[in-house]
Amino acid sequence: MTFDFSLVAKYIPFLLEATLLTIEISALAIIASIIIGGISALMKISKYKVLQKISDGYIAFIRGVPLLVQLYLVYYVLPELGLSLSAFSASVLGLGIYAGSYVSEIFRGSISSIPFGQMEAARSLGMSYFMAMKKVIMPQALRVSLPPLGNQFIITLKNSSLCSVITANELMHSTERFASVNFAFLEFFVVTSIIYFTMTYSLSKLLGVMERKLSVGERRSAA
Repeated sequence: MTFDFSLVAKYIPFLLEATLLTIEISALAIIASIIIGGISALMKISKYKVLQKISDGYIAFIRGVPLLVQLYLVYYVLPELGLSLSAFSASVLGLGIYAGSYVSEIFRGSISSIPFGQMEAARSLGMSYFMAMKKVIMPQALRVSLPPLGNQFIITLKNSSLCSVITANELMHSTERFASVNFAFLEFFVVTSIIYFTMTYSLSKLLGVMERKLSVGERRSAA
């Protein structure tokens, strides 16, 4: 078994272009998951039972159905209901909805971990409920949620490879195409593995820096 890198070399620009598309899909999906997860978490901790039930149903359904099936539903079934999406948009929406169910539980757990006395103290100072959430509860909850959020972001980046099944021209889809044409599966998948590792490792380091900065800010506030 030999490794001929020259087979891959001429495709590097195309692989890098596909890598940028992978990053773009993942970044937009992460933003969507934060928005969806934030709304779902607020619904779940609200005092209205109907909102809690809707949030519970969303989380239970999305977690109970494989991501691959959800991508097929978004890309192939929604057009039959009158909503056609490009492979790129379907990838962002499918990944965002799926990751949002996990982000929702991360936010809910982080908010619940803040002692209720913090809310009572803020309200006693004359803050409204939403102001107390914004100024007192959420900043503390964000610090607590950052490590599990970081793990979820990395999982979302890796899950973006599944978008190849709905023809999104991201890194995995391009790799499969080039490897098949050249019958060079070893070379292309080794290079692609290195690219994925570089992306996830860089993201984990970036999140580590953010955690340390938030920890420093927290220690200064406590001092």
